Amino acid sequence: MDNRFGEMEIFLSVAQTGSFAGAARMLRVTPSAVSRSIARLEARLGVQLIARTTRALALTADGETYRDRVTALMDELRNVEHSFSGEEHEARGLLRVNASVPFGTHCLLPILPRFLNRFPAVTVDLALSDALVELVAERADIAIRIGPLRDASLKAKKLGRSRMVVVASPDYLACHGEPTEPRDLDRHPCLRFSFRRSVDSWPFKIDGRVVSRTVDGPFLGNSGEVVRLMALASGGIARLAHFHVAKDLASGQLLELLPTFHPGDGEDIHALYLGEQYPSRTVRAFLDFLGSELVLPQ
Repeated sequence: MDNRFGEMEIFLSVAQTGSFAGAARMLRVTPSAVSRSIARLEARLGVQLIARTTRALALTADGETYRDRVTALMDELRNVEHSFSGEEHEARGLLRVNASVPFGTHCLLPILPRFLNRFPAVTVDLALSDALVELVAERADIAIRIGPLRDASLKAKKLGRSRMVVVASPDYLACHGEPTEPRDLDRHPCLRFSFRRSVDSWPFKIDGRVVSRTVDGPFLGNSGEVVRLMALASGGIARLAHFHVAKDLASGQLLELLPTFHPGDGEDIHALYLGEQYPSRTVRAFLDFLGSELVLPQ
């Protein structure tokens, strides 16, 4: 790549200061470097831009024409860069977001109107699904994922972490009794997931070590929200993210079980986007919004 823009900048500095030495001080280079740059520029253009005498420098007629046109070009270049880095280039356009049903329902939708009010030129296309989707295949700009990251080609912004809780409704416990230790779950219907990455075992801390206990039950749900609703309907015992059932716990519609056996585990929550070094302003605006506005219940 040639250095034409650098040579243009040096030429304009000479035209402004009226000397090689003055341009060198402005650009923090040596006078000889300025002289060589002007010589290369004139040789490439095939015209003399600066008339040199022992006392002063003056622009030739071609030099004045070149100065005017290069000044306009540089002004336009600054305008282009400013349009992408300044307030002129606000977040706008269509933003496709994918999230799990629980996170979208309980964490994202309550704050999303504030984002749309703040960025009125953005249209958000929100898809909620507990199935893992590929950003490129689904044409999503941002996917919010809970749990381990599986695709190293994607950039990730950590949004927080949520602990897991074992819960059941008061009516269920009144009918079936409350488990007092993990092995009591063998006598209870446990609500499980039907998607492929789910496992039918729950971890508990027993005698100082974490032990996984296999659970079983007559119900499978294809999303966390389905399992939560079944727990609220007194259909059994569930293990869900705390953010998912925080309001139910606060209202007493669900009760936390076996807290003394909690293994201290949790799941990280990330916003994933394609591995671009400079994501679009709209994507950056949404990531910054999540970072400042998203509050996970503790």
